[in-house]
Amino acid sequence: MKLTFYRGSEPNFGDELNALLWDHLLPAGFLDQSEDELFLGIGSIIWDFLPKAAVKHVIGSGYGGYTPPPNVHDGSWNIVWVRGPQTAKTLGINPDLAITDAAVLLRTIPLPDPATGVDVAFMPHFQSVARGDWAKVCETAGITYLDPRADPMTLIAQIRGARLVLTEAMHGAIVADALRTPFIPFVPHHPDHRAKWEDWSTSLQIELRSQPLPVSSAIELYVNLTGAQGLGKHSRWLRDHAALRPLHSALSDRAARLLTHIAATVPPLLSDDTQIIRATARCLDALECFVKTKQNRS
Repeated sequence: MKLTFYRGSEPNFGDELNALLWDHLLPAGFLDQSEDELFLGIGSIIWDFLPKAAVKHVIGSGYGGYTPPPNVHDGSWNIVWVRGPQTAKTLGINPDLAITDAAVLLRTIPLPDPATGVDVAFMPHFQSVARGDWAKVCETAGITYLDPRADPMTLIAQIRGARLVLTEAMHGAIVADALRTPFIPFVPHHPDHRAKWEDWSTSLQIELRSQPLPVSSAIELYVNLTGAQGLGKHSRWLRDHAALRPLHSALSDRAARLLTHIAATVPPLLSDDTQIIRATARCLDALECFVKTKQNRS
């Protein structure tokens, strides 16, 4: 059974959690490189282009709208649990299978000690790293920059040590909530990444009050105005053109001021302790049942 998750040209925090979580929770040798069966864990990876012949085991994954919904009733899918009620509704499965995102299980494994000197931290969506100027924004604002491409254990330590996490990245919020660090969510710049937030938040009965994310560069301004991805040739021209440098600087300084203001004035979110404890226990029980069933059939 092969661990399957999204991996692009650069690592992304939420997806890379798979590489550290499951080794702690699954028996030795449970996962291998056989593509006859796929283990779908953390991420919006319930896609319609996964191999038809493979048995696809869904362990807390979500549907993100990046492809049409797959037919999970064709006999090749085993839904152990999904990220939230919107995924369950879209797939037409029992709503009882909507527990929460599998990253909640970070609560059950050894983690690094909280980092010191963090206070307020900000994590952009990994695509916003290329489009925006968030490292500079955070430096100007005196906020710790959480680069979603960095080592996941380093990021976890920083999240644990933070007083408050501001995040455009959904797994920045999921991990902060799991580790009991208050967070403020931001509406992702690109609309493709917005709907999945409600899927997760409703699984833990969080009333999501997302803040509008300021633009930090001319490329992000272009994305907001057009809905484009902001990753092509035209965007590179916007990034590199000397005449636009004053605009970049002005937008970056404004974003720093707005992040500082939001961190100081907006009430942060955190799921209820009872909800997170219950969801963690349900995920562990579902995982244990899945593993025992597989072992008994071997």
